[in-house]
Amino acid sequence: MQIDKGVIERILAGDFRTIARLLSLVENRTPETAAYLRELFCHTGRCFTIGITGAPGAGKSTLVDRLAEAYRGEGKKVGIIAVDPTSPFTGGAILGDRIRMQSRSLDGGTFIRSMATRGHIGGLTSTTADALTILDAAGFDVVLIETVGVGQGEVEVSKIADAVTVLLVPGMGDDVQLMKAGIMEIADLFLINKSDHAGADRIESELKALLSMSTRPDGWTPGIVRTVASAGTGINECVEAINSYRTFSENSPLRRDRRIDAQKDRLLELACRQARENLLKDGPNAARLHELAVMLVDRKTDPFTAAEEIIRLQCSSVHCE
Repeated sequence: MQIDKGVIERILAGDFRTIARLLSLVENRTPETAAYLRELFCHTGRCFTIGITGAPGAGKSTLVDRLAEAYRGEGKKVGIIAVDPTSPFTGGAILGDRIRMQSRSLDGGTFIRSMATRGHIGGLTSTTADALTILDAAGFDVVLIETVGVGQGEVEVSKIADAVTVLLVPGMGDDVQLMKAGIMEIADLFLINKSDHAGADRIESELKALLSMSTRPDGWTPGIVRTVASAGTGINECVEAINSYRTFSENSPLRRDRRIDAQKDRLLELACRQARENLLKDGPNAARLHELAVMLVDRKTDPFTAAEEIIRLQCSSVHCE
């Protein structure tokens, strides 16, 4: 498919308007986006991505705003991907995060994009990785990825972020349960936000106890930082802790293995998405998919045999047999 080379040039030059337009095409999964992403991919791998996750109400948006301010103070170009709930009326993002980051929206060195989950689980959207490709190629030094705040299953960010920061707040009542649900395992840094509230000491002691009983394969022990993001308290310490992990991970022999595993997951996701789209297109494969579904209802075949036939259909359609 022919692409507009001017678009590529403007993306690489960091033109915000072109970036926004291409991101819209990516979100809508228009056919031409794959060609642009292929062209941009060779220009990626330079930015540092930080995932910000935690339960709703933990103060993620305020923290992202403060972190962006800190990195801008260092002269870095900052991108923000804020994953918001999907509007039931338009299918787009409910722009709560962007409203809370209005001070950043006026900064010419910060680009903010709200993206709707559109039914995708795991705290991100199905196109977050593609959006990151665009921002990386556009020359952003740091990209902050704020998850939607769905709670305990919000671990997908660990597959695309270089560092993951998990926010906890006093008074939530289920802090330990949240940590046990898998989010404990993805954290490279724990932030106790709103730490001026009662209960911060208890959360910190519980975290330290849990961390003392576990050992990560890479040998890193996640740091614990207290913040009051609304007041800017603890932000410098947060940046320092993230930088410490970045230095550690860049020297870790497991860093390459982690990136390879992340790319495997992405390849599988892309392959499954493409296979699904091909099967649902009008044509003989879609017709056969319907026939197999009817056969399953009538108990004339079983799901495993039908699935094997679907795989063969996919293979034959791309001439791999």
